[in-house]
Amino acid sequence: MKKTALILIFSMVIFMLVGCSDEPTDKSTAASPEDHSDIESSEEVATENEDTAASESEESVTEDENNTASKETDNETTNTGGTGEQDLLSEYSSQQIEYARVWLQLGPNQELEELYAQHIPAGTPLNPDDETSATYPEDVIQLAGVRLVDGSVTYSGNGDGTINVYNVPLRWDGVYPAGEEFYADLIENTKLVSIDPGEDNKVIELINIQTIY
Repeated sequence: MKKTALILIFSMVIFMLVGCSDEPTDKSTAASPEDHSDIESSEEVATENEDTAASESEESVTEDENNTASKETDNETTNTGGTGEQDLLSEYSSQQIEYARVWLQLGPNQELEELYAQHIPAGTPLNPDDETSATYPEDVIQLAGVRLVDGSVTYSGNGDGTINVYNVPLRWDGVYPAGEEFYADLIENTKLVSIDPGEDNKVIELINIQTIY
């Protein structure tokens, strides 16, 4: 009897130990689906955050590109001046513009009735009335008004916005012959002048009273 009782007691203890050891396993197994659900939810939130950040970044890049394009367009408009000041002179020749700009800067009298522009070829005497006169070493342009008091400008162009101004009068007064040295000094002492563009409206006014021959 005692042996039988001991066996029953021993069996009950083992059964209880086995039951206790199974409960944590069940609880752990039962909690597992919830843990997976939390992980999946966190991953979905992270994915949504990444998508939102990427979308905002693309919108920012697009706005920057649009702003840059807008600024470039504004700069082009500013640089060209819309229709542009250069368009005012587009219907005139480069010679007409040059003559007007030279007189506008160097002409003694700006209140002209007419502006005459005469081409004088190289080899022409500076003073045709003096046999000792030297000749122009290059082609020159002589600008003058209708009257002697309007003055004159005699020059050669360098093609770079500068001219060589010859200090010769429109009409020679004095005692002749003046001598070769006198004329040689005039040629050697030409003055290099840089011509400014001037105001287009004033340039056009002078062009409109030009006579070229």
